[in-house]
Amino acid sequence: MPPRASPTSASKRVVYVLLAALASAPFLLIVLYGGASPSALCPASFRAPRRLPYPSVLWSRVPPLPALPTSPHPTLRASRWIVFSASPHAPKHRPLRAVPGWQLLAVADEATPADWSHPGSVLLTLADQARLGFRSVAFLPARGPARKAAGYLFAVQRGARVIYDADARNAVLGGNLTKHFDVNLDQRQGGAVLLQYSHADPNRTVVNPFVHFGQPSIWPRGLPLEKAGEVDAEEFYTEIFSGGQFIQQGMCNGLPDIDAVFYFTRKSLEMEAFDFQFDVDAPKVALPQGMMAPVNSVNTLFHSPAFWGLALLVSVSPMASDVIRGYWAQRILWEIGGYLVVYPPTVHRIDNVHAHPFDDEKDIHVNIGRLIKFLMEWRSSKRTLFERILDLSYAMTEECFWGEKDLHFMAAWLQDLVAIGYRQPRLLSLDIDRPRATIGHGDKKEFVPKKLPAVHLGVEEIGEVSTEIGNLIKWRKHFGDIVLIVHCTEPVDRTALEWRLLYGRIFRAVVILSEQSNSDLVVEFSNLAQAYKYLPKVFDRFAGAQGFLFLQDHVVLNYRNLLNADKAKLWITNQVKESWSDVPLQGNKIEWFVKQGDMVKKAVGSFRPHYQTNYRRSVGENKIVHCSSEIFYIPQRHIGDFSYLVKATGSLEIHHSIAVPMLFLAMDSPSNFESKALTKLVYRADLPSNTTFLSIYTAEADAVYPLKIRNEIEFVKLIRVMASGDPFLMELV
Repeated sequence: MPPRASPTSASKRVVYVLLAALASAPFLLIVLYGGASPSALCPASFRAPRRLPYPSVLWSRVPPLPALPTSPHPTLRASRWIVFSASPHAPKHRPLRAVPGWQLLAVADEATPADWSHPGSVLLTLADQARLGFRSVAFLPARGPARKAAGYLFAVQRGARVIYDADARNAVLGGNLTKHFDVNLDQRQGGAVLLQYSHADPNRTVVNPFVHFGQPSIWPRGLPLEKAGEVDAEEFYTEIFSGGQFIQQGMCNGLPDIDAVFYFTRKSLEMEAFDFQFDVDAPKVALPQGMMAPVNSVNTLFHSPAFWGLALLVSVSPMASDVIRGYWAQRILWEIGGYLVVYPPTVHRIDNVHAHPFDDEKDIHVNIGRLIKFLMEWRSSKRTLFERILDLSYAMTEECFWGEKDLHFMAAWLQDLVAIGYRQPRLLSLDIDRPRATIGHGDKKEFVPKKLPAVHLGVEEIGEVSTEIGNLIKWRKHFGDIVLIVHCTEPVDRTALEWRLLYGRIFRAVVILSEQSNSDLVVEFSNLAQAYKYLPKVFDRFAGAQGFLFLQDHVVLNYRNLLNADKAKLWITNQVKESWSDVPLQGNKIEWFVKQGDMVKKAVGSFRPHYQTNYRRSVGENKIVHCSSEIFYIPQRHIGDFSYLVKATGSLEIHHSIAVPMLFLAMDSPSNFESKALTKLVYRADLPSNTTFLSIYTAEADAVYPLKIRNEIEFVKLIRVMASGDPFLMELV
């Protein structure tokens, strides 16, 4: 096959970028698990207190389970099925449509609304699933894609020859699955041939197929991160006869199936959507025995000989379930002479700007490299396919790749397949146990992938990239479950997007408040004089957040300097004398303070006794505390306290600068406030008129005040000065 394009020197930047994954992978594990020992990588829920008993299954005595007239949808039969989860997403976020010649089957879980519907699909409700009589249904979680197992069995029982494992968020390109996949397999020798990765290097056990389809700077969810740096085009390919591609993985345009590490480190702006394109003209490519690639549950076609490989795991996180299933299934596939083939883009998915947190993928990042090595070495002498599947499932349980519940689930799943009449494929000898054939010159097939537009980080030095990606992962890990609330006093039409651009890459979400609401920019109205009264509404919206950081736009936050601050404590500027001060009330001639003091007394008097005690112990009766309150942090454990106290103030118009310190002192003693946060605050209350922000900014400070960003030009200046501590910021300008 002639080359399509030649690599250029520009591709070196992409190489530099992806080599960073070599450093980020171990660092991520340290962040997630605090440097745990290898034994600690086996979750407690997976560990068995005793030697596991080997499941005893009498395959010949499994009673048949036909589809009865009383079964759900008793007359429904088809040979081609599309199975997907009945997620609660709004219909506009479910672009998957009926495909001519295919039966759409939606599988409900606990979160599926009672009135759920989807054009052209049949719904398998929880009640329906319970009535099917399958053993494995008892092991399925109440929520999540693993419940699709009931749908797979339902389809097999009703005549399925191929099952497309789908996601409702994916739109099939051209609405024609048959055009994209090999739906009808010709297993006769001498038929069509497929391009195949070379088996010349026996030590190469996993590949990134995105490189083949023109996107070397992206890696799929489930690829070991240390392999993300392998971005070179293949030196050569070989060929294999078609017919054994029992599992077919399609590429996804728009938002491909990427992991949280990629999403969080490449996402510069929360409101900006990824829109990647893969090469539609690149040839499909097979993987030889001894080589694997990630397989997902959202765009994958299974032929009948691989139906046993559809079962999604029940004891690991949903974001790891299909990845571990994919590697497990590829290994078993070799036992019957089958192989995985990866196809050009088959679907398009819109990035809805919602990524899964790192913790949801921990089972991938911790164990996947060890799992691949284990699967390469595993062998079984069992005499039938299902016995070997159970044998591998038992071994994987012992090695803590999944829990004991999955072992029992697999035993039940295989018995369900037997009960509904599924015939086990016959075993074949393994190619990887034979001497490797010499690859002659005539066997080498060339294909050079296109270089399609991608997201890169625009830096040159490998060492710098490693450090910077590690830092970005560390910051995001630390603040990724904290919501930042920014109150804008400058024109929001010129600054709102800029604040999201700056902080959205670090925090879980950035909520913009202003006295100038703007629905187009998602800016919400809040009077700065009583901004604290709006915060409980934000708390309710992000009920599971670890904490909330309030920031006025006159303060710039050096988030990288706050990693040692305790996120379970209150943060406020009580140790910054320019910001926090006592105001005596007796004899005070400033009417505003006197009125504020009267309202504070009324508010405190309405608090529950322990809040009153906290406040009066710190302040007494004859003074109030004034704090500019441009920046403060409220942890999850104080959210209920804060919301109650705000409600207790009622209609009293206590000013933000008086109310916030009052609320903090009612919640806790200043001695319990976090002393490591905001003590290195640069706070300049009285600046000469000719003083610029750049002259007072320092990268070593926790935060710097005052700052005025009124337009895009001033924002660019801010980014350039902040880049001294966070070089990736230069990518924003």
